[in-house]
Amino acid sequence: MNEKAKEMGLTNSHFVVPHGLDNDGHYTTAYELAKMADYALKIDKFKEIVSTQNTTIYINGYAKAINNTNKLLGSISGVYGVKTGFTNGAGRCLVTACKRDDLDIITVIIGADTTKQRTADSIKLINYAYENFEIVNIKEIIENKFNQWKEINQGRIYVNKGVENQVKLLLEEMAFEQMAVKKEEVDKIDIEVNSIYYLEAPVVENQIIANLKVKIGEEEIEVLDIYAEEGIRKKEIVDYLKEFVELIMT
Repeated sequence: MNEKAKEMGLTNSHFVVPHGLDNDGHYTTAYELAKMADYALKIDKFKEIVSTQNTTIYINGYAKAINNTNKLLGSISGVYGVKTGFTNGAGRCLVTACKRDDLDIITVIIGADTTKQRTADSIKLINYAYENFEIVNIKEIIENKFNQWKEINQGRIYVNKGVENQVKLLLEEMAFEQMAVKKEEVDKIDIEVNSIYYLEAPVVENQIIANLKVKIGEEEIEVLDIYAEEGIRKKEIVDYLKEFVELIMT
């Protein structure tokens, strides 16, 4: 379990028992519970189980109806999981997954005193998310802003002693296309480019020329590299002779 946590990038979770009951050295956080849920929900069978409100199982040939303890399933629009929990140390806990249109969220409540409280607080978090956030095509926005910057600045990047003295630029692909952004901050999405404007040939294909910081207000959310789309070789004697002949012929 700890090896898997490390693989998932969970830096504030540690396991000493497999069942999750209170134990010294056994801990996690609300954020990392959300990351675990996000990971697990990509497994179809897990998603099917946690979204099931009730089912019938058979024990020694006898049917037994069981019900999901997640009271939000079937009562709150878009809720499809995930898990209730309780220990004396953790209190009443609830991890909830909810999707409405394109906005898919996970909320986490830990340390609630009662089941009613964890349910009410989860509903507050869900309502807050859908009232204040919207999905934007962040990739399209960034590519448009990059192209505006490139139109002005690409010609300013000079390659000394190259067979070509200007480099063609290519932006690194973003890992995601859509992003949830606060409605009031959609117009604050911007880019900041730090570039080299003087290069010595040769320039190799995919050489990093600049980086592009994606910012919402003052918060940095992503850094992308800007590459040389094609290599530029260094001039040789024959290239200088060719230039000289062309010069005297004009």
